[in-house]
Amino acid sequence: MKTILLLVTFIATAVFVQAQNSEKELVLNTEKAVKSIADTTKNGWKKKGNVSLLFNQSNFNNWIAGGENNMSGNVGINYDFNYKKDDITWDNKVLASYGLLQTKNADFEKKTDDRLELNSILGKKAFGEWHYSFFLNFRTQFTKGYLYGKDINGAEIRTENTEFLSPGYLTFGPGMFWKKTEAFKINFAPLTSKFTFVSNDYTSGVGYVDGSYFGVDANKSMRYELGFYTSVYYKFNLMANVSAENTLNLYSNYLEDLQNVDIDYSLAVVMRINRYLTTNLSFQAIYDDNAFRGFQTREVFGLGVNFGF
Repeated sequence: MKTILLLVTFIATAVFVQAQNSEKELVLNTEKAVKSIADTTKNGWKKKGNVSLLFNQSNFNNWIAGGENNMSGNVGINYDFNYKKDDITWDNKVLASYGLLQTKNADFEKKTDDRLELNSILGKKAFGEWHYSFFLNFRTQFTKGYLYGKDINGAEIRTENTEFLSPGYLTFGPGMFWKKTEAFKINFAPLTSKFTFVSNDYTSGVGYVDGSYFGVDANKSMRYELGFYTSVYYKFNLMANVSAENTLNLYSNYLEDLQNVDIDYSLAVVMRINRYLTTNLSFQAIYDDNAFRGFQTREVFGLGVNFGF
């Protein structure tokens, strides 16, 4: 009887252990299947974009405190098109904006914004959340820019100072890319080439001083730099229906003035009212001693009409 009881106990234990092992294998296989399905669904292109239109108008009639009728408008595009295939990722972002201000008694329309930028980074997974990477950044403007002043009679005058591809910046290089989520990314590129393109119409004038136009020498149309580049992208929600998108780019030139770090910081805050209406704040601060020895800042704020695509 004892022998039969021991045999039954042994068989029951074996069956239980086998069942446990089968259950573990089932769970493991299920997890692998879920992961495989998730990875597969993420493969391919993922595209998302937004177009925003901002308007502002001021009108005065017999207004004793003073004021001048004016109207301004700004259009902006923020478009992402990203690709994933197994351990390969390719993230791309296009940023474009253009704005004009018309004042009743002014002789010229003036730009309130002018920006065209492409960011692209190709990554291959190395380990954990790190990827081997190659990035490219291109920046310029759409139309001519002017410096404004007054002539001896007090009339407003303007002098052409910039135009499309003058300046134009092309920056690229290999590095390491850390990607926590789509909303938090950091790229390090220790061997980055940077080209500054300009029209030699601006560098060939009589009395031009080397490097006084975006660092480009006299009678030249290009400047080359080799340095260290770091970019950080972080997007988060300040509160319900309010998002903040931050981008920080840092660059140091090995070939000249290593201690002078170029800074380009952008902040875009979107306060969503409903599906189409938002209040938008766009802020950018640039430090580049080849262009201007000090901070350049740009701010656009207003009620916007947004269209997602």
